[in-house]
Amino acid sequence: MTIHPAPPGVPPSAAGREADQLARVALTWLTEPGTRSVFHLVEQQGAVAALALLLDGGAPEQALREAVTARLAAGDPLAVANEALGRAERLGARLVTPADPEWPAPVGDLRHLVLAGATRKVDRETAPPLCFWVRGAWPLGEALDRSVAVVGARAATGYGVHVGTELAYGLAERGWTVVSGGAFGIDAAAHRGALNAGGLTVAVLACGLDRPYPVGNTALFDRIAETGLLISEWPPGAEPLRPRFLIRNRVIAAATRGSVLVEASARSGARQTARRALALGRRTMVVPGPVTSVMSVGAHELLREEPYARLVAGVAHVLEEVGRIGGDLAPPARGPERPTDQLDDDATAVLESMPRRGVTGVDAVVARSGVAVRTALRKLALLEELGLVVGRDGGYVVVAPPPRRSASAQEAGGDAGGP
Repeated sequence: MTIHPAPPGVPPSAAGREADQLARVALTWLTEPGTRSVFHLVEQQGAVAALALLLDGGAPEQALREAVTARLAAGDPLAVANEALGRAERLGARLVTPADPEWPAPVGDLRHLVLAGATRKVDRETAPPLCFWVRGAWPLGEALDRSVAVVGARAATGYGVHVGTELAYGLAERGWTVVSGGAFGIDAAAHRGALNAGGLTVAVLACGLDRPYPVGNTALFDRIAETGLLISEWPPGAEPLRPRFLIRNRVIAAATRGSVLVEASARSGARQTARRALALGRRTMVVPGPVTSVMSVGAHELLREEPYARLVAGVAHVLEEVGRIGGDLAPPARGPERPTDQLDDDATAVLESMPRRGVTGVDAVVARSGVAVRTALRKLALLEELGLVVGRDGGYVVVAPPPRRSASAQEAGGDAGGP
């Protein structure tokens, strides 16, 4: 199939739009997503002209020319693109490009992403996507408009799974989309937490939508597609190759308002998502873990090394970072309220002057507290109303407080809402 670009200044026709889509799919297959020189060619000349240039051997860089030549040995890019579109249609998926109203504009910030000290290709080739494959009914941009990424270790601990699930549940319950990568561990916990809350979740995959990875999460991916979205830059049939996970992570960082790192080992890919979020100026948050856990090393090191990474301990902290300025402030941490919190200085002096056993007369209370008689009588009436003292035998008796629960008992039943 021969494709021709529309003349400059002329709105693309239906045929022109179809040609642009086909070219973007072919370019994504021909060169990996994120390739900066390809993105710039598409920006300058359009996808159709950029593809024609590459196919004619006119790539601006030697390394890119060699990569294109090697890839062409595997097939015709346009034939591959046509086949991918057919597979997507049978899957019930669609192609979304920047020309579509549902395109998520924030991913365009990837044009400015520069990672300090980047030497690996996956850290240098971080350009915006050319297109997305989407499975699910929600408009992509709308789903990502109020979204938070919750990412972390695949080999998560019970602590990490609990925290990830509770965070995602709380965010989804408050109308936020939870975005993650669909992996085992924290990713799966985040998706399930959002689903259990009846909320929206988006899985960003590093492979074709028809072969989601890991296979063990297939049922989870089907649930996500029913009520949320599965998205990928790679066409149907694409394999989940190792470098693609790091390429994918830049999208998770850019498409969301902030990223929460819940557990990460020293070499965790989730840390790379957080670093990309930091470099993009997105809110980047870290949940602390036990200092004895190897699954917390990467998270703690990120907090130590990055001054703009914020420690969060629950949904309220996350909302304070990504929500409305001044409108989503986390309440200050406080212990449980006690009746004595309502007492002023005189009432406190009266109560503290009374022995914990036996009846105390008013004269004794006045003498021991140093409070005037009338004031002491008013404060004793207040204390009696609060259930802290009781009148008996012409005096007053202090009511014994209920026994305090141990720390373990408080943890077991005190904070039902979780983190």
